[in-house]
Amino acid sequence: MKTPLLLAIALLSAATQAGCGRSDANTPSAPDTAGRVARGSYIVNSFGCTDCHTPFKLGPNGPEKDNSRFLSGHPEDLPVGKAPKLEGAWAMAADVTNTAFAGPWGISYAMNLTPDPNTGIGIWDEDRFVRAIRTGRHWGDARPINPPMPWDVIRNMTDEDLKSIYAYLRTIPPVVNHVPDYEPPDGLPR
Repeated sequence: MKTPLLLAIALLSAATQAGCGRSDANTPSAPDTAGRVARGSYIVNSFGCTDCHTPFKLGPNGPEKDNSRFLSGHPEDLPVGKAPKLEGAWAMAADVTNTAFAGPWGISYAMNLTPDPNTGIGIWDEDRFVRAIRTGRHWGDARPINPPMPWDVIRNMTDEDLKSIYAYLRTIPPVVNHVPDYEPPDGLPR
């Protein structure tokens, strides 16, 4: 009695899987997740995202990326103080970790891009991420994304490239790191 029942279940399962695997010209196929993650890794690691979003530390040969804080943004335990007064040809200054930047816009901090749900982009969905890059606004509709983040260049990437970046960021280890809020120049509201 068990054999016919098991055979029926196996046939039903195989038929269901075969039906789900069918696609026709009018049905878009699901994106290749592994391919997206690989493409996102390539973009993030070759486009320079790690240069600002991964803190630097002093190593035996000088400054080097602290990969234990990969893409976690400005370290919460490192206050930068007041923005330096920039004169002459100086337009911007960076802190020792290369994650905080001061200029005429105030002080901006590289954000935590890890999938930590409380301090990173863990609660962001793909649409919110793409919207933030396309509009140059945090969360896609909030405060402006400040220099030196090159969102005005990155927004020219294809949707597939931006979705690949997002897919890759979802795979890196989450790091709990509360990045300080943007600080406008003296006298301007946040």
